[in-house]
Amino acid sequence: MMMASVAWAQGGPGGGGAGGTLMSLVPFVLIFVVFYFLLILPQQKRQKKLKAMLEALKKGDKVVTSGGIWGSVTNLGKDTVTLQVADNTKIKVQRESITRLRSDDED
Repeated sequence: MMMASVAWAQGGPGGGGAGGTLMSLVPFVLIFVVFYFLLILPQQKRQKKLKAMLEALKKGDKVVTSGGIWGSVTNLGKDTVTLQVADNTKIKVQRESITRLRSDDED
């Protein structure tokens, strides 16, 4: 008899109701909000910035690829970019593989 009264006091079957279920979801919602502001939103901003940089590429820009290759843009295609990496050496890479623009003072 004693155990049954303890179970009812702790909100056993039918005792907690919808309020207890709603309160148990609050930590999950808070965790999602924290993840959104710390992980998802900054990643979306980085992707938008990278996409804008790739769309604004022009001949003569000095770039760095994801593989670490430094070069100057000589030709732009829809999906590809031709880079001059040495005096007589040109390579063609995918546009998405360009990660950043180099400044003029980098060598």
